[in-house]
Amino acid sequence: MSDLKDLQQLAEKRRSIYALSNKLPVSNDEVVKLVEHAILHTPSAFNSQSARIVVLFGDDHQKLWDITEETLKVIVGDDEKFQGTKDKIAGFKAGAGTILFFEDKGVVRNMQEAAPLYADKFPIWAHQTSAMHQYVIWTALASIDVGANLQHYNPVIDQQVADTWNIADDWELNAQMVFGAIEQPAGDKEFKPVEERMKVFGK
Repeated sequence: MSDLKDLQQLAEKRRSIYALSNKLPVSNDEVVKLVEHAILHTPSAFNSQSARIVVLFGDDHQKLWDITEETLKVIVGDDEKFQGTKDKIAGFKAGAGTILFFEDKGVVRNMQEAAPLYADKFPIWAHQTSAMHQYVIWTALASIDVGANLQHYNPVIDQQVADTWNIADDWELNAQMVFGAIEQPAGDKEFKPVEERMKVFGK
C-alpha cells in the first residue's frame, strides 16, 4: 500500500471517540513517545516552536476533570441543569489520560519583536501551530488504536490548571484531548459536498 493511501486511511480513521476506557492497548510510555515525536516534527510558523504540551495520566487525569466539574458546577449553579455536563465529564474521566495543549506567549512576543511587520499575525499563527500539533497527535493515536476527543474548557479552568501543575505564566491553554481505549466507535459522519467547499483553477 502506498504511503499516501496509508496517510489518507489514517485521516479517515481519526474520529471523535467519546466512549473510552482506561485500558489502553499500548503502554503509557508509547503515548509519551508519540507526543514527543509530534513536538519535534510538527511545523510551526517561522519555526517558532511555540507549542507546549502536558500529558496527564491516572490520578492527574482524574484531577483535571474534577477541577473542570467543580468549576463548571459553580458557574451553572442549578444541579438539574448541570446533570448533562456532569455526565459528559464522567465520560472524560473514564478515559486513560488527557493531553493539554498550550502555546508559549513569550515565544509569540519575541517573534513579534523580531518581525514587527507580521506582529498582528503571530498570535493567529500560534493557534494554527497548536492546531497542527493537535491533529498530528490525534491521528497518531488513531494509528495505534487509541481513541480521543478534543475539548475546550479554557479559559474557565486555566488558572486552576496552572496552579495545580505549576504551569508557566506564559503558557496559554488552548485545548484538552482526552484519550483511552475505544469502547464504542464513532458513528457515521455526514459530509457537505466537496464542490461547495473547494475551488480548482487552471487545471
